[in-house]
Amino acid sequence: MVTELETSCVLLAGRHHGLAEGIRGLLETVFEVVVMVADEKSLFEGAKRLPATVAVLDVSLAGEGGFAMLRRLHETEPALKLVVVSAHDQHSVSQSALDAGADAFVLQRAIATDLLPAVDAVRAGERFVSPSLPTRTTIQPDSSPKISDQHGRSR
Repeated sequence: MVTELETSCVLLAGRHHGLAEGIRGLLETVFEVVVMVADEKSLFEGAKRLPATVAVLDVSLAGEGGFAMLRRLHETEPALKLVVVSAHDQHSVSQSALDAGADAFVLQRAIATDLLPAVDAVRAGERFVSPSLPTRTTIQPDSSPKISDQHGRSR
């Protein structure tokens, strides 16, 4: 984990002010400058103009077009490491974010424990997914649950 304050900049994008303020507090322990933006246009402008190495963003910033926004940001600023924060804990959401160009996926409920390790990972060139993300389960066709009666016999 990063232990000393670095002269660096992170871009924080989110439309939920309370959540963004909490994330900012964590990021200020690692980055000298934390720039907060609250809309997609400001995100792209900040990514283009600021010396940010990492962007932490709530994928819901762009509403239904969140993954398209991620893809476009990844294409226009390929050196910028993207850490996505989401309230959605479905595997399909995390996979869609990673497929769109995110370097890390952090569950909103695990920000306190997972955000800084995610930032460390992406800065080291690695991917990160919150460990508390439920694993994908597959139900085999013949593994339907058996219902037993009161005598333990299957029905």
